[in-house]
Amino acid sequence: MQMMDAIVKPAAAPGLELRQVPVPVPGPGEVLIKIHKTAICGTDVHIYDWNEWSAQHVKPPMVIGHEYVGEIVEMGPGVTGLSIGQRVSGEGHITCGHCRNCHNGNIQWCKDTVSVGVDRDGAFAEYVCIPATNVIRIDPSLDEDVVAMFDAVGNATHTALMFDLVGEDVLITGAGPIGILATAICKYAGARRVIVTDLNDYRLELARKMGADAAVNTGRDDLEEAMRQKGLVEGFDVGLEMSGSGAALKQMLSVMRNGGKISLLGLGDGPISMDMNLVIGKGLTLQGIYGRKMDNWHQMSYMVQGGLDLTPAITHRFHYTEFEKGFAAMHSGKSGKVILDWTKK
Repeated sequence: MQMMDAIVKPAAAPGLELRQVPVPVPGPGEVLIKIHKTAICGTDVHIYDWNEWSAQHVKPPMVIGHEYVGEIVEMGPGVTGLSIGQRVSGEGHITCGHCRNCHNGNIQWCKDTVSVGVDRDGAFAEYVCIPATNVIRIDPSLDEDVVAMFDAVGNATHTALMFDLVGEDVLITGAGPIGILATAICKYAGARRVIVTDLNDYRLELARKMGADAAVNTGRDDLEEAMRQKGLVEGFDVGLEMSGSGAALKQMLSVMRNGGKISLLGLGDGPISMDMNLVIGKGLTLQGIYGRKMDNWHQMSYMVQGGLDLTPAITHRFHYTEFEKGFAAMHSGKSGKVILDWTKK
């Protein structure tokens, strides 16, 4: 049996462990991918910490991780249209393929989704095995560090491009990695002004590097004053809620123009209340966002090829054997995306 290094959730407790596990064997319709680079996601941090969500969803021992780029090294029976050595990533939501949402192309809403690195062994390993239908071909011209985080870029793309942005003023609440990625996407897609709010000055500075017209620490600074300085007269046209904070959502609702549109991606720790009278009185549209549409993979590849620069979002790079340093950077609050290199030293 061939063995490999993998970052494993060993038990129902905080922490992760680098250990040897068997290399997966691709079955019918499956592909084995040799991992080149991975990126740490907020979900991985939750699994590391073993919070309430993790305890409900993850069954140790299990290999974690779902943001990656690599190459195909083996294909199971029946796989067509792919080739050995091809550079690829993978959609992390493995869906049923038979329900109404799968049939109409909205795989992000499949009720029977199985998530790589959460419900089944993931990509923080030398190899990962996924269905061929989930494989995303990656053009060799794309930077592997950027592609490694495409899963998160896809979340940002899905959230940002849900509504037309050309000439619009956009508020992004939450300057975590997906919020700052969305900042660059909104500017690339034609937004007039993008203002980002958070309580973390380090991440607000990252938002500025990603093209934010203003970055507002709402614990200290006045959002409405920043709006006036940037020429916003009636309020924001589009809102992207990335924080999962009730206070942030409340503020967003208060500064949207009548008829404004909001994409909701940030998950709260529990139920969040909102002023429905304000939503109704302003005629606001609220759209919940989950995962990625498959077309988002093509959109983000083409935007990067067209000049969208996402590299300022990457703040740390480590070899996979130093994964603890990567998680420490994420825990510090002073990081953007953290990349782990799986090539041998």
